[in-house]
Amino acid sequence: MPLLAFGSPRGLPKPTTLSGRVVVLDIAFAASAGGGVSFATVTEPFIAGLGDRLAVWIDHHDHDRHIDFAGDPRFVLATKAEHGACPEMVTPDVVRHAGPIDTILCHLDLDGLYAAAKWILDGNEPYPGADDDARAIDTRLGTPSPVAAHIDFALRARFRDNALKRAVILWLVNGMEGDAHKALIDDAAAEFAVRLRGTEVLADRFVTVGRVAMVDAGVQPSPYDKTELLLRGQALAPVAAVRDSGMVTLAARFGSGWNFVTLLGLDGGMPTRVTIPAARLDEALALINAAAAPGL
Repeated sequence: MPLLAFGSPRGLPKPTTLSGRVVVLDIAFAASAGGGVSFATVTEPFIAGLGDRLAVWIDHHDHDRHIDFAGDPRFVLATKAEHGACPEMVTPDVVRHAGPIDTILCHLDLDGLYAAAKWILDGNEPYPGADDDARAIDTRLGTPSPVAAHIDFALRARFRDNALKRAVILWLVNGMEGDAHKALIDDAAAEFAVRLRGTEVLADRFVTVGRVAMVDAGVQPSPYDKTELLLRGQALAPVAAVRDSGMVTLAARFGSGWNFVTLLGLDGGMPTRVTIPAARLDEALALINAAAAPGL
């Protein structure tokens, strides 16, 4: 069993904390979204720090710098349109070609954890339909199985809980057996109901500005779920915007044709969901409302 570590595009661990040969799963190259965070300040130093210890990097998020690694077989990179989720890119051939690894560094969400479980299982799904479940959860299109929906709720309730993330991976790898791991997942999923109540309160506060349904979540003292809130906003307008902690997350339905990366001049990210500094909100609203309507 390899060691497990977790990260995000803007929050990568120090390479020295990762043992041996490392595989990186479902972590996008950092995009320039303010605060001094960019590919040059986060992703590039991390790649350089790992050096030859980087066995393979598999990701499915758009980024202008993908082209720089087109000739490097360690990088298996795609766009969100090509692969709606990362696990489907973790194939037996890719795992076999990478050779032995010591550490898996994966993204914090269901997509990343399913990719890690699949890697440990030599590129095989932990259960039939797991790849489809990951795609449904990551794109928010289609209906995931009850198993995936339950895990998704758990992760959204405790998104900072690394013990929960390890429990999800181990439960999947062990054939969805193990009472201790399942109990931890069940407890976290039950907490999602609390976040859902906070989300309901905020959902009633959306204000529509042209094509954008906006809400300020900073006024909400109780927990809420940003993904669910964005989905509620998309039911009111083509684009949803949630403002919180000095940042604004914009989201549109996957496959809608909206590309906020291009529209806002970002260098990477998911075309239909980006986070920008709140100082750019007025600019973003103007660009979205002035843009030619994408094909729906």
